[in-house]
Amino acid sequence: MTNKKSVCVFCGASNNVPQKFLDIGAKFGEILAKKDVTLVYGGGDCGVMGAVANATMKNEGHVTGVFPASLRNIENEHQSLSEIIIVNTMHERKQLMFERSDAFIVFPGGFGTMDEMFEILTWKQLKLHHKPVVIFNYEHYWDPLIALMDNIIDEGFAKPETAGYYNVVDRVEAILEVLNFNN
Repeated sequence: MTNKKSVCVFCGASNNVPQKFLDIGAKFGEILAKKDVTLVYGGGDCGVMGAVANATMKNEGHVTGVFPASLRNIENEHQSLSEIIIVNTMHERKQLMFERSDAFIVFPGGFGTMDEMFEILTWKQLKLHHKPVVIFNYEHYWDPLIALMDNIIDEGFAKPETAGYYNVVDRVEAILEVLNFNN
């Protein structure tokens, strides 16, 4: 077993997004490969998800994809990863991504990205793990969500310490800095 670090990236799978999101995903994939950090992600070949994976692979990084067979009629699993694990359900996907990761990065994405983020934050709130969570607020994409999370805390629906369960960064270079993954 290796001591190599791994990060799980939650991100969008749609290609119908502004190019800047695909570009920043690719830049992060390049950073992961250069820092020798394993990428763990949902295993798809499209959107920001595919951009991160493709750039990591292009730069000789290690990529583990976890793809539910039930998604095959909606999207395709990536065919060129270091490792692809096919699971039956979304729940199995999230559990395996959790087990394989040292930290979680939330890139711009949609409802699935928020589902993954909120589940991992809920598990942290329940003390099921102590792994870091970083919300990458690229070009203020997550501002409305962060405001909502602040409101949840301000209104007493979550304890004030909940805000300490995640970090918010706005520069891609800051992601690994916050995690102390820089070599």
